[in-house]
Amino acid sequence: MKEIDKLLEIIEQLRHPVTGCPWDLKQTPETLKEYIIEEAHELTEAIDLGKKDKIIEEAGDLLLQVVLISQIFKEKGAFQLKDIANELMDKLIRRHPHVFGDVKVSSAEEVKANWEKIKKNEKQNKSILSDYPDSMPPLQVSKRISEQASSVGFDWDDPLRALEKVEEEIAELKIEIINKNNKNCTEEIGDLIFATANVSRLLKINPDIALRNANNKFKKRFRFIENKLKDDKKEMSETSLDKLEAIWKEAKINEKGDKNGQ
Repeated sequence: MKEIDKLLEIIEQLRHPVTGCPWDLKQTPETLKEYIIEEAHELTEAIDLGKKDKIIEEAGDLLLQVVLISQIFKEKGAFQLKDIANELMDKLIRRHPHVFGDVKVSSAEEVKANWEKIKKNEKQNKSILSDYPDSMPPLQVSKRISEQASSVGFDWDDPLRALEKVEEEIAELKIEIINKNNKNCTEEIGDLIFATANVSRLLKINPDIALRNANNKFKKRFRFIENKLKDDKKEMSETSLDKLEAIWKEAKINEKGDKNGQ
C-alpha cells in the first residue's frame, strides 16, 4: 500500500539523526511502552463511542507506536515492519487451517479451541494456559485463562452452575470475615472475583466492560447524592447512612426515568 510506504518515509524523516525531530529521536522501545498502553485504551474508548473519525484517529495513534518501534529496530539492523507483517501473516495462516487448509469447523467456539491447541503446539508449552505479563489487567487475565481452560473442556455448561461457584465463594468469604483473617479474606476475594468473571464469560459479557459500566454508574449516583446534599446545604459526613441510602435509591429511580424517556 502506497499509504503505508509514505507513512514509513515520514517516520524515517522524523528519526533522521540530523534533520529529524528531537522528541522522536529520543524515543526507545522502553519509553514507548506507556504510549502503547495509553493509545490502546483511547482506541477502545473510541470504539465504545462508535464515532468513525475518532476510531480512525486513535487507530492511527496506535499504529504509530508499532511503526516507530519497527523503525527503531530497523536502525539497529534487527528487523523492520515487513518482518512484523510476515510473522503475522504466517501466524494467521497457521492458526486458521479451517480457512487456509482442510480443517472443518462449525462455530466460533471451535475456531477458538483450535487456535489455543495450535498455539500450545507452536510454543511447545506443557500447559494450555498462557503466562500473561503482570502488567496485563488481572480481570482480563481471568477471562483469557478461563477461555483457554474451556477450550479443552474444563468448563461449566451453564452460567447458572458457574453462579453456584460464586455463591460458594461468598460463603467462604463470610467465614473469613467472621474469623477476622485478613490474609484469607484476600484469597477469598480473589476467588470471588475470578468466579464472577467466569459467569460473565459464560454469558458472553466482557467483565472489564461490565466493571467499567458499574464504575460509571456508581460515579453518577454518588455525584447525584453530592448535588442533592449541596442543594440542601448539608455535608455528607454529617448525613446518616439511612438518608444517604434513600438518596441513592432516588438516583436509581431517576436513572430508570431517563432510560424510559429515551
